[in-house]
This record gives sequence, structure tokens and C-alpha cells, in this order.
Amino acid sequence: MQLISLNTARAEPLLIDGRPVMTGIRKQPVAEAREVRPLGVEGDEQADPSVHGGLSKAVYAYPAEHYDFWRTVRAQAQVAGWEAPLPWGAVGENLSITGLLEGDAWIGDVLVFPDCELAISEPRYPCFKFNAVMGFNKAAKMMTQSGWCGFYLAVRQPGTIAAGQAFTVRPGPREVSIAELFRSKTKGKD
Repeated sequence: MQLISLNTARAEPLLIDGRPVMTGIRKQPVAEAREVRPLGVEGDEQADPSVHGGLSKAVYAYPAEHYDFWRTVRAQAQVAGWEAPLPWGAVGENLSITGLLEGDAWIGDVLVFPDCELAISEPRYPCFKFNAVMGFNKAAKMMTQSGWCGFYLAVRQPGTIAAGQAFTVRPGPREVSIAELFRSKTKGKD
């Protein structure tokens, strides 16, 4: 399991349906190590703390394995070419990871990095801003249908984190997985 890319963004306006909406969803990869504090990654902001951020949703991780799917559906929706790159952070994640999918990510499991520990807290539920950054109106619906939502993390042990680092998973109680919780809360909403 590895952190492929570490991504941050400052909150800024994004034009949605002709009006500017503040958001921190447009994450960009950063090359250097960053501090991870109880409320998130150094240099990252959330514009709407009622749904993003806070102690239980300080960091957002997304499996890199799903990126080919998003490239394909963006090409099918004709918002990008078939060979168009989709840079890490494009889904709004702080951590682009490999080796840990939603069905194997359990509430309470801890991602152990060399200098910090992050506990899996809940799934990410997509909103209208996700449609805007993906470039088509069915993106949130497709995330809901696929269950490829990624997951939020609470900071258990602050420290530093950097792209390229390996991590391990220390099992929590293993009562409910991200995939199960996401399906139960989105049933009938697709």
C-alpha cells in the first residue's frame, strides 16, 4: 500500500450554474512533505466545514485504482479526450493511494505512515461540486452507483506525510466497511 500523491488546495470560487461557489475540491499534487494536523494537511482548506473537514473528516483518501474509470466516463461524456490525463487530486482527495479499496477499508482501521497515523472514519458522499470538477452532471450519481467513494480519515497521530510513502493498516474493530456504510446510506439515492 502506497501514497501515490499528496494533494492540497486553498478554497476558491468555482463557477457552477453561473454562480461562484467556494470550494477546496480542486486539489493539486505537492512534491514536498507536509504536516498533518488534527484538522488536516498543511496548506489545504475546506470551504464548507458543515460537510467537509473537522476532526473526523480531516483528510480524504481516494483509491488510485478508480482513476481509469473516471478517465473513461469523462471521455464518454465528451468532456475530455480518451487520452486526456486526469491528474492526482482531481477527485478532491488529499491522498491518492493504492492498495486499499472501499470494501477492504473498515471504520476504525488505522493507516500507519512512517510519521503519522490516520483512522478511517466515514465514506465521502458526493455533491454538486463533484459534478462540476468532473465536467458532467452525472458524476455524483456514478460515484453513488459504483460505490467508489473513497474515505475520510481522522488524525490519530499528527506528523508529516509525503508522496511515495508506504503505509500499513492496523485493523480496528472491523464491524462495518466503507463500502457497506456507503451502500446503506445511499440506497435509493442513485
